[in-house]
Amino acid sequence: MEYYSYLIKPASSLCNLKCKYCFYHDVSEHREVISNGVMSDDTLYTLIDRALVVENEATITFAFQGGEPTVAGLDYFVKFTDYVSLHKKSNQTIQYAIQTNGVSLEEEWCQLFKKYHFLVGVSLDGYRENHDYFRLTNANKPTFKTIMTGIERLKKYQIDYNILTVLSQPLAKHPEKLYRFFKEQKFKYVQLIPCLPGLDNEKDPYKLTPQGFAKFYKIFYRLWEADYLKGDYMSVTLFDNLILMFKGVPPQQCGMLGQCLPQYVIESNGHVYPCDFYVLDEYDTGNIKDSSFAEIRQSKAMKDFLAQPHPQCDRCVECKFKNICHGNCKRLSITYFDQHYCGYQDFLEEHYQSMAKIAQQLK
Repeated sequence: MEYYSYLIKPASSLCNLKCKYCFYHDVSEHREVISNGVMSDDTLYTLIDRALVVENEATITFAFQGGEPTVAGLDYFVKFTDYVSLHKKSNQTIQYAIQTNGVSLEEEWCQLFKKYHFLVGVSLDGYRENHDYFRLTNANKPTFKTIMTGIERLKKYQIDYNILTVLSQPLAKHPEKLYRFFKEQKFKYVQLIPCLPGLDNEKDPYKLTPQGFAKFYKIFYRLWEADYLKGDYMSVTLFDNLILMFKGVPPQQCGMLGQCLPQYVIESNGHVYPCDFYVLDEYDTGNIKDSSFAEIRQSKAMKDFLAQPHPQCDRCVECKFKNICHGNCKRLSITYFDQHYCGYQDFLEEHYQSMAKIAQQLK
C-alpha cells in the first residue's frame, strides 16, 4: 500500500475571519501576490488528475486548509468530490480532511462531509473569553457561539471532528481553565498548536515562549494524566505522539522527525510548496499545470528546502531526549527553545517517567 497526501488551499489566503495572530495572513503578506483567489475548475481537475495517476494500490488523502477553505464555496467541494469519485481507480482509497474556522458549518456542508466521510478539524481557541478575543469576523464580531453551534451540527450528523486550539502566550497562563473547558464540552480529540510570531516580528505579544510552553504543559499534562489513570481518556496530539515514541513508535508528526520531509501544499493557482509554514515565493517548487508531483518532488527548490539546517539550542548537545525531540520543527522551534533554554526539555524532565510507564502498558 502506498500513501499520498495533498494539502490544498482552495481559497488561497482569503478568509471570513480576522484572527489577531493569523500566521497565514503574515505568510501571504510576504509574497508578491497576497491572494490567488478561489481555485479555478481547470486547476481543480488538473490537481486531481495528477494525484490519481498512481497505478499501485494507494491511500490518497486530500486535505483542505486556508485561509478559510469554505470560502471557496460548497460548489467547489461538490465538483471536487464528484470528480474524484468519477475518476479514482478501484485500487485507490480516498480520504478527506478539512481544517475550518467553523463559521460555515451549516446543514448542507455537514451533509457533504457526512457523505464523503470528511475528518473535520474545527479551530476553537478554548473557552469563550479567550476565543472571542482572538477570533473575530471581519466586522469585529465574536464567533464562539456560531462555532459551538456548528460543532453541535457535526455531532448531529455523527461526523468525525477534532478541536484545534492555538496556544498563545495569554492562553498558556490558564492551563486548568482550558483543560476544564475541554472536559466540560466532552471533546475527545484535541490538538494544541503553538502561536507563532510573524516572520519579521519575534516580539509578537501573542507568541508562545519556551518558558510559557513548559509551564503550561507541566500543569496540563498533570491534569490529563490524572483523568487517564481513571480511564477518562482525551486524545491530546502532543501526548499521544510522545507516549508512542517512548514505546519506540516513529513520530507521527512531521515536526518531531528532526528533518523536513517533502510535502505538497497546493495554492489555489496550482503552485506547490514544501510546507504550510513556507508558502513563500522563494520556496515555489513548481505548478501542477506544468509538472507532475513526481517532478515537483525532485525539483531543485524542494531539495534546497529539505537541505536547510534546523535551529539548535545549547542544551541539544547533551539532551537525553534527543531521540524524542529530534530538534523539532524548524519553524515552530522558536516557541520550544531559545539559545540557552529549552521548554520542551523542561517539560519532559518532569513527566517523561509517567509517559514511559504509560507507553509500556500499551498493547
